[in-house]
Amino acid sequence: MFDLNKIFNFYYGWWKNIDKFILFLILFLFSLGLFFSLVSTSIIASDKLNTNTYYFFIKHFLFIILGIFILITFSAIDQKKLFQISKYLFLIFFIFLALVPFIGVEVKGSMRWIDLPIVPRFQPSEILKPFLIIMIATVFTLDNQKQIYFKYLFSFLLIFPVILFLISQPDLGQTILIVLTWFSLIFISGINLLFFFTFFTITFGILSYLILYVSKFEYIKNRLLSFIDPNSGNNYQSERASEAISNGGFFGQGIGEGTLNSKIPEAHTDYIISVISEEFGIIIVLAIMIIFLILSYNILKKINNENDDKVKLILVGIASIILFQTFIHIGVNIRLLPTTGMTLPFLSYGGSSIISTSILSGIILNLTKRKISQ
Repeated sequence: MFDLNKIFNFYYGWWKNIDKFILFLILFLFSLGLFFSLVSTSIIASDKLNTNTYYFFIKHFLFIILGIFILITFSAIDQKKLFQISKYLFLIFFIFLALVPFIGVEVKGSMRWIDLPIVPRFQPSEILKPFLIIMIATVFTLDNQKQIYFKYLFSFLLIFPVILFLISQPDLGQTILIVLTWFSLIFISGINLLFFFTFFTITFGILSYLILYVSKFEYIKNRLLSFIDPNSGNNYQSERASEAISNGGFFGQGIGEGTLNSKIPEAHTDYIISVISEEFGIIIVLAIMIIFLILSYNILKKINNENDDKVKLILVGIASIILFQTFIHIGVNIRLLPTTGMTLPFLSYGGSSIISTSILSGIILNLTKRKISQ
């Protein structure tokens, strides 16, 4: 028998201590994503798949419902249990990531997904990200190892196999995202700037060599060359995306008047900001960017009242990964960056992206809620 009184008290305590403004921003962004999913996928479902006009919208809605349940779960559990569970979940999804080359599903030249009989198709790298941040923060705050440079080495050994698996898929976007987040955590951990920039230069040099001279990474080289010289490669998708933004102007062409979602595949995931700009105008895109900045600011503001270095690092890591992912997505859409296939947190269609963002949101709410006096 369920004790309804205990359940009520548990969730009342959760609601009482949660940061309601951050929760509001998160739910508002999810709601925007659901709305834009409706207006950007109806044509795809009806014209290309010859199915229910609301097929993608319904799937998106169901993933958001699941995501909110995950968000509440991660935000409500005890902080120590959160860290303990994260270690096991990191190990589980790291194993899934390692299995992608063997049992993964290839989609449009990339093998990033796993399709199991009992669960829908998912992308292990997406769901791994929140737990990777916690693991890196854990390494940086180990008490039994005072030498900070050994911690940097340990963290490198932690992310190195993840990066190798991502490169082999290939997944340039997630690789860049994880490396940038790792660098941001190293930077704020108190590293010597000379050492930091030396390490950054060496890392950049290694990546440049791999891209230029190793055939496995020829696709990255081609993307960079086509980005630098539009006449040297196929830029059809990025050109259509930038055209959509230009056509939308300041106030947009109106709901359902955009054509980008019928011109390029996966517009509702990798190019959602262009779809939004075409139909609703650049003013809405600016408003969305401001909301992301406000969310990140409120996350980082909580650090001032936090004494636990591990919690501080996790919050900085999560704010960094949200901002980096948003910047990369928008940068690709406006042709400021080469094509990476990066989704926009909260707004893009995609089950793995929604679940990953929900876990990140749950961790944010858990670590920013009001502490109960003992």
